[in-house]
Amino acid sequence: MTKAMGAAMRRIQAGSALSAFGLGFTVPYLYVYVAQVRELGATTAGAVLAVFAMAALVVLPFSGRAIDRRGPVPVLLVAALLASAGALGLGFASSVPAAVASAAVLGAGTAVMQPALATMIVWCSPPATRTRSFATQFFLQNLGLGVGGLIGGQLVDESRPDSFVLLFSIEAVMFLVLAAIVLTARMPGSPALQAARPGSSQPGGVRALLGHKAMVQLCVLGFVLFFACYGQFESGLAAYGTEAAGIEPSTLGIALAANTAVIVAAQFVVLKFVERRKRTRVIAAVGLIWTVAWLFAGYAGLGHGSQAMATAAFVSTYALFGLGEAMLAPTVAPLVADLAPESMVGTYNSAFALVKQLALAVGPAIGGPMGATLHGPYIVTFVLFSLGIVYLAVRLGKQLTPVQNQPSLAAKPSKIVARHEPQRETATA
Repeated sequence: MTKAMGAAMRRIQAGSALSAFGLGFTVPYLYVYVAQVRELGATTAGAVLAVFAMAALVVLPFSGRAIDRRGPVPVLLVAALLASAGALGLGFASSVPAAVASAAVLGAGTAVMQPALATMIVWCSPPATRTRSFATQFFLQNLGLGVGGLIGGQLVDESRPDSFVLLFSIEAVMFLVLAAIVLTARMPGSPALQAARPGSSQPGGVRALLGHKAMVQLCVLGFVLFFACYGQFESGLAAYGTEAAGIEPSTLGIALAANTAVIVAAQFVVLKFVERRKRTRVIAAVGLIWTVAWLFAGYAGLGHGSQAMATAAFVSTYALFGLGEAMLAPTVAPLVADLAPESMVGTYNSAFALVKQLALAVGPAIGGPMGATLHGPYIVTFVLFSLGIVYLAVRLGKQLTPVQNQPSLAAKPSKIVARHEPQRETATA
């Protein structure tokens, strides 16, 4: 990686971490803020959360093409400004229309930022270092979310709406800081990146993506991954834990903290393991780890053990999910980038972000009611989904080239070239 690429990458990673830090200030408290602090009711709070998610589904189908045509920097700047305006609007929202509209703007802005940032990382990292770059981004984003949530929890006061105005104002400023950092980042102009710039003559579009069999299979696999894990964190698994396992609501916070702690502690330890393995085998291993996680959850709710054992098993479920997430971060996102044609990096990143958002929308809708009432079938369903990850990962491996599946192979020098090169130079001389 050249000095210019390294400098730009450091700025991108710093901006990404700070934007996550800003989100951490408000996301855990959004429901309480709308329903209780602004006294708009639980129905309005639910609508705000739904609009926040649905806005992403509306804008993501268009963001990829914009990134490929205009480049990720201007798209990211617009998204950051929208997110900042939405956050500030929520801070001062005292009516239902204002809260819903602000949530829509905030959701749209934050959704577009992710594929734009991912595309910038692709531009600034050669395939050999891309795995580590995405792992670093995931690590810093989780750290930012965790630290933001902790500090926000110390500042917030449900009896003082002004304290929430402060939280949302800090979030708005962090998005502006992200925009300023990206503006000052000089995207490298090396020949290796020129083909990835807007204006490439290679045809693109959704039709080309849908005709790419490996990418379609990766999107299906991604939906199952996000549905079976992220889509259950704050809905189905939380409902199952409180209803079936008798977990105290405060323990849910401990479980989420364990999840984040494992990600932060294990990310770079896991990275050394991931970099030397085939990507599809790593994903299959995640499926097996999450199968064990769901069995732990089953024991917590259905094992009829002591409450202490049930609590330990439930917290372990979240910790095992965190281990799987740490393995996926340097695996899935770089694979999306490596599958993308040079002129469609933004389209591919946005398409995968859309798949993730769909899973996050469908997951709570299905998992929430099941986790609250159908305890046994809920566990069986997601054990099967986790095993399905293993099957889909093995199947995807058959569609990938050896270098796409294991980028470290490209870094190995060819012994044949090394042996014959001096002979060729001598003959030329």
